[in-house]
Amino acid sequence: MTSTISSAERVGTVTWSTRTGGQLSPQERRELLRPLARAHIHNMVGRTAMLLRLNSGRRAQLPARELRAPSTALTRAAETQAQQRLSTALLNHSHRSYLYGVALASLEHIDVDRELLYAAAMLHDTGLATAVPGVDFTVASARVALDVAEDVGLPSDATEIVRTAITMHHSPDVTLADGAVAYLMSAGAAVDVVGLRSWQLPPELLRTAVAERPRCGFKREFRSAWAAQAAAVPHGRAQLLRRYGAFDLAIRLAPYSD
Repeated sequence: MTSTISSAERVGTVTWSTRTGGQLSPQERRELLRPLARAHIHNMVGRTAMLLRLNSGRRAQLPARELRAPSTALTRAAETQAQQRLSTALLNHSHRSYLYGVALASLEHIDVDRELLYAAAMLHDTGLATAVPGVDFTVASARVALDVAEDVGLPSDATEIVRTAITMHHSPDVTLADGAVAYLMSAGAAVDVVGLRSWQLPPELLRTAVAERPRCGFKREFRSAWAAQAAAVPHGRAQLLRRYGAFDLAIRLAPYSD
């Protein structure tokens, strides 16, 4: 019983996010600083390798069949909600986040439920455009996911996987131990937002993703929305990333034109 409660109450889970509104305690903030620092170092080393054309992604090969988006009642409903709620820039970001997530799954030989990952990717930013004082935007995104899941009759355990992947995706400490969907949702979004781990992916995949789903001024729009979220939840993860993770600068320096 104790371990179950501990897992459910981990920072970023849907249970924790709903209870706290996404507000970090001083101890929780301190505990996130170390993985945030590791991500910075990892990004610096990887991006340097990319500049020197020594990155592993130049040698990576990905079967096209493993990158295809699934088509099910759940994925279609999630995409419909995303189309209705997101700007073009954020909608395309959602598609690219899925693509990068399944690409990393292929490279790391991770068995992931692509249907659940796709649903999470489509819906993870549906709450981003509206800043609610004291409540992390992913709480609203997870609520949209719950509505979609109920509409298509998704089992409760699968629903929880999707919703926690959404509420955890911007935590700097998500690992495979949090589940394949949460891990790849976070990793895929990070590739697209700040270029983290972009060096592991084939350059052609990155070019094709942007050609098929253009960025449409994504950096500018995302920085603005993130600043509003950080101001709305001053003790949340959005503000943590801005204050200690130089997040605004990281977005500007991501290896994409916009």
